[in-house]
Amino acid sequence: MASINYNSVTYDAITGAINFLSDTFHAILVTSAYTPDKDAHTKRSDITNEVVGVGYSAGGAVVSAVPAIDNSGDFVKVTFSNPSWPASTLVARGLVICKWRGGLASADELVSYIDFGSNITSTADTFTATLSNPLKFNNP
Repeated sequence: MASINYNSVTYDAITGAINFLSDTFHAILVTSAYTPDKDAHTKRSDITNEVVGVGYSAGGAVVSAVPAIDNSGDFVKVTFSNPSWPASTLVARGLVICKWRGGLASADELVSYIDFGSNITSTADTFTATLSNPLKFNNP
């Protein structure tokens, strides 16, 4: 499976439900059993098979969002910081980025799913996810 942006993220950004300059975002690790659906999954409550392991807390880790405009490429990109979980023992296949409201999972908007390409294992070590591909809003 390839990495995807959930379709709802564009709508949520346009309607103001997501503000990449001021909102809090979380990166949530998931196992290979999670199958993202970019059309149907819109909220954190749609995420299944979150990782369970030593050094990992349900709900993931805070990541920061940095939006930037690229006039030569005609797009806006949002780059997220790399989350890490120190002294962790876990297995993850990917992660989901969502807006974090601090309450019900049914209120947190989904942004992107990043597929690691294979299971990544950490054994009593720091697990760091490198998020190198920014979210892009294109203006063709």
